[in-house]
Amino acid sequence: MSTDPKWLDAREDHAWRTFVHAHHQLRVRLQRRLLQDSALSEADYEILAVLSEHPEECLPARDLCDLLLWEKSRLSHQVRGMQQRGLVAREANPADARSTLVRLLPAGRRAIEEAAPQHVDNVRRYFIDLLAPDELDTLAAIHERILRRLVDEAAQDDGTAES
Repeated sequence: MSTDPKWLDAREDHAWRTFVHAHHQLRVRLQRRLLQDSALSEADYEILAVLSEHPEECLPARDLCDLLLWEKSRLSHQVRGMQQRGLVAREANPADARSTLVRLLPAGRRAIEEAAPQHVDNVRRYFIDLLAPDELDTLAAIHERILRRLVDEAAQDDGTAES
């Protein structure tokens, strides 16, 4: 027995489509500006930012995957290219012979330090400065609720949900 889907009404459809379009356009604009301003891709920037914020400037590859929500193959491909450009290095993990560490190199540190100020300016220009403080709080609360739902459902799908 199938039930008809609960279709979006005009208001819901407008909110959904506006969100999707704005999110896509914002990411495209920020990616384009990042590449123009620093010659770093969004993926380069994400990895360099995570590593630069870590006290030892290195992480096991699987931890980096978890933090970025990336598949192992995507990280491996991205790190390989960054390694060839001298931004990061792969090293044996002394704590776990089955894994590798990804380490930030001096050129990677310079690249993130040079890229970050302009990137933050662009995030402010295209997002933060358009919103009032209470709107930022509301937006954060909304997205936290969405993320909680996604995590809860993923845990249920994996059979790891709390009973």
